[in-house]
Amino acid sequence: MGFWDMSDGNSAVTDEKEYDGGGGNFDPIPDGSSVLAFIEKAGWAETRDNDRYLEITWVIEKPEEFLNRKIFQKLWILDDDPNVKDEDKMNKKRDKAKKMLAAIDANAGGKLGRKPGIPSNDDLALALATRQMVIRVQVWTIKGADGTENSGNWIAAISPKNKELRVGERSKAPAASAPPRTAAADDDEIPF
Repeated sequence: MGFWDMSDGNSAVTDEKEYDGGGGNFDPIPDGSSVLAFIEKAGWAETRDNDRYLEITWVIEKPEEFLNRKIFQKLWILDDDPNVKDEDKMNKKRDKAKKMLAAIDANAGGKLGRKPGIPSNDDLALALATRQMVIRVQVWTIKGADGTENSGNWIAAISPKNKELRVGERSKAPAASAPPRTAAADDDEIPF
């Protein structure tokens, strides 16, 4: 089978200059929902300015209506979040991120907390990958420069996998815990 050969025997190479993979925009999971999820990936990532943060990809397993939805989480543990200018706020944000990681680790068996120093990507993968827990999601909303509103989910809380699941009320209004922001605002409202 050649590189461009597809499973049906046809070639992916055609004269077509457009392709639409389908899919589309999803509304955020309702604010305050508690869902069962597992960690698909956890590792250190960098900004263009070499600021490092922990990036975690969560995949939802329950409830069924959100099956396989992904939520991407950034935890600013090592370097300062470039969007936060106030040092006191940055220190509080870093402390919250460390507490969040400690709770994630505790629910995954506590391997990272028993190991001194900064965990490597391999340490993070071994300790956290495929570990289930209940995450509570909130909704963030950002108003862009062109006036359009974008929204998504952020992770507000971590709990053991046997905690009760709950779907919050659907609403078009921004969450009380994450007020609407302009693109120019800093990231103080989203704690992680």
